[in-house]
Amino acid sequence: MEIITDKKRAIFESTLVLVKEKGFHGTPMSQIAKNAGVAAGTIYHHFDSKDTLILELYSYIRDKMLEAMLQIDNEAMDFKDRFFNYWISHCLFYIKNPNALFFMEQFVNSPYSSRNPLEENERFQHTFRDLIKTGVETGVLKPVNPLILSSLIHGTIVNAAKMQLCRRINIGETELQQIVEMIWDGMRRKATVGSAG
Repeated sequence: MEIITDKKRAIFESTLVLVKEKGFHGTPMSQIAKNAGVAAGTIYHHFDSKDTLILELYSYIRDKMLEAMLQIDNEAMDFKDRFFNYWISHCLFYIKNPNALFFMEQFVNSPYSSRNPLEENERFQHTFRDLIKTGVETGVLKPVNPLILSSLIHGTIVNAAKMQLCRRINIGETELQQIVEMIWDGMRRKATVGSAG
């Protein structure tokens, strides 16, 4: 993982704030540099264009999400525990970083997502999809396309985080456990009852 300098991190944080306020098109590089407290030339030292900055910021956020997930992940753990840890850590990441959530939502609904050259090698995406794929292949999860399951699961994470951030419902530790339990019940493969015995 790339070591992010303080100036580059400041540029990322400035971009997140401005994108939330003004969107991608309303956020010029000059304003990003000003809000980050760096010279206009400095921002172009790190990024040759705003498009490059947006794509790298997307990758940076995904790396931070993966880092949060891997801190509590252990391949020796029960699959259910691994899934619960993933879901909760991902949701908490968005709750603690609302600007990142807003950015990611704009990104996936913009032309950037269709031309993202980083997607193929994106560690976060592959790590989660591999987890879900393993669950399907081992019969723990229902025999559904892992890409469909991944998308549905991510939608529940985003919605739970939004409920908390919009102050519609207070989502604490108990509520997070309740939500992920319901999701788990819906996606796990139920044991079939044998006719004998």
